[in-house]
Amino acid sequence: MNTQLLTLALIELILAIFVSVGIIFVSYKLLKWLFFKNEDLQGENMAFTIFTSGIIISIGIILSEIVPSITNIIRIATTQNEGIATGTVIKYSCLYLFIGFVVAVFINASVFFLFSLLTRGVNEFKAIKNHNLSVAILVAAILVSITLIAKDSIELLISSLVPYPEVTNFL
Repeated sequence: MNTQLLTLALIELILAIFVSVGIIFVSYKLLKWLFFKNEDLQGENMAFTIFTSGIIISIGIILSEIVPSITNIIRIATTQNEGIATGTVIKYSCLYLFIGFVVAVFINASVFFLFSLLTRGVNEFKAIKNHNLSVAILVAAILVSITLIAKDSIELLISSLVPYPEVTNFL
């Protein structure tokens, strides 16, 4: 059994769970605080639940592209002779999570802008507060669709920032 690989796998699993739970919790609290102070998932507003579900799925898709890059940095730091310092691992991890946050905000803003262009005169936040399921489903579907389309670009952007060790050119 490869104990180093097992350790890395456990670190990745624990990191994925803690980062995901933390970011989804903070995102939900921000969503409620900014837009839906009086709404609750236990309440009668199914539109709010659908809308929130779309945002959580979008965040999950974005995080699924970020966590492997954080794991790559940890792997490089633990397996290379000239390892990366712990501070550098934390710095890159925070950078990746910040990029993910900025991308998530940009995707959400794009969805709201696109929805406003498609449906002039409909305020999506008011419609969701007024239990309008069709608006919530459409906004959530657009959000997930754009996130799925952008996820490979997010992964490429994040992986381009991984500090891989220099390789000599033998040719």
